[in-house]
Amino acid sequence: MSQKLAMVIDSARCIDCKGCLAACKQANGVSRGAWRNWIKEAVPPVVNGPDGSKKLGRGHFQPGACMHCDEPSCIKACPTGATYKNASDGTVVIDPKLCIGCGNCLAACPYGARFRDPVRRIADKCNYCPERRAAGLAPACVDTCPTKARVFGDINDPNSDAAKLLAANQGRVVRVIARQKDTKPNMYYLA
Repeated sequence: MSQKLAMVIDSARCIDCKGCLAACKQANGVSRGAWRNWIKEAVPPVVNGPDGSKKLGRGHFQPGACMHCDEPSCIKACPTGATYKNASDGTVVIDPKLCIGCGNCLAACPYGARFRDPVRRIADKCNYCPERRAAGLAPACVDTCPTKARVFGDINDPNSDAAKLLAANQGRVVRVIARQKDTKPNMYYLA
């Protein structure tokens, strides 16, 4: 069985410290003004109390990055083959030598996970830190998270932390699906 690397995010644990953003920029040399990952704030809804009073409900933060989809639309959009699926671990990869910076993949990604590097003038995105993984480390965003909101691993391996977390929280697992198309993302959220 081949690997299927994925990220599991428990939004209830995220405190919006932005450590994951800074660690990613540092580990990957991401250009100034660009980000490979993000944290969105889900604004809390107004809730009507039993006495008719109004108060804010519970909001949360939603960390995100490239979803490393099983059916990525960015691959089909790339005219040079610079974006491809790594058959050994399921990640979506960009070959910087083949990328011409046309932006087709940026427009094709329904999650807005790609950007054009302002310095190198090519497409960029989260790559799950392959150099760190080769050294036996987790991606930088996972390692730096003080609340362990991000968990990474091979979800085909029942002994991985990510697979265990998914199995233990089956009723809470949500996949964020783009309205335009279900690309079968490999970023899972616990609701």
